Amino acid sequence: MRPNVMNRILVAATLLAGLCLPAAAQYSAPPNTGNSFKDTSMLKPPAGAKVAIIKFEDLECPACAHAYPIVHAAAERYHIPIVRYDFPLRMHIWSRDAAITARYLQDKVSPQVADEFRGATFAAQTSIASKDDLAAFTRRFFQQHKLNEPFVIDPSGRFAAEVQADYTLGERVGISQTPTIWVVSQKNWVQVTDVNQLYATIDNMQSQVAQSTPGKTAANSKLRHASTPQR
Repeated sequence: MRPNVMNRILVAATLLAGLCLPAAAQYSAPPNTGNSFKDTSMLKPPAGAKVAIIKFEDLECPACAHAYPIVHAAAERYHIPIVRYDFPLRMHIWSRDAAITARYLQDKVSPQVADEFRGATFAAQTSIASKDDLAAFTRRFFQQHKLNEPFVIDPSGRFAAEVQADYTLGERVGISQTPTIWVVSQKNWVQVTDVNQLYATIDNMQSQVAQSTPGKTAANSKLRHASTPQR
């Protein structure tokens, strides 16, 4: 085979391989600190949102407790959704039970009360050393919110199955630690390994989305031109 023909074949093969790569860009904040993931196809904002925060968390994880108020404050500040997944680490004693209770509250009471339970659990984390401690904490939470705590939270295993589905998804993605947090758009995602970088990461992602929105760039260009003094 002639060399020029071989070169064309190699070029075509390279282009074809490029088409098979994931469309989403891969970044981390700070740079070069992220993890390697197996399947990032689910790293998209929910329908109707241009930018979102996705996080996998463990209610017994101290780093998750630290990140929780920062993430929620950022979501409120930027008016973007949080997509949360449970990833109770097997080494932890009570995190799975707490996640099941949160799922009960989410499905049977309201998502807002479930978020309050998660936040309260993180805040009280250092005082919960056993499943008995968790049971006492949960009892107080139900009483304070004037809720009737069922004798068995999950008799059918429905909420445990929901937690397990999240965990299985995390394994598919390749989660290796908690919290794992991303800022995502339809085209890009950034893993935030330092929550102090979260606000700047959201700023950058929203700027990218604005620049890639059809008509937005042209409008911005006209605005800049109109505001430029004429010589």
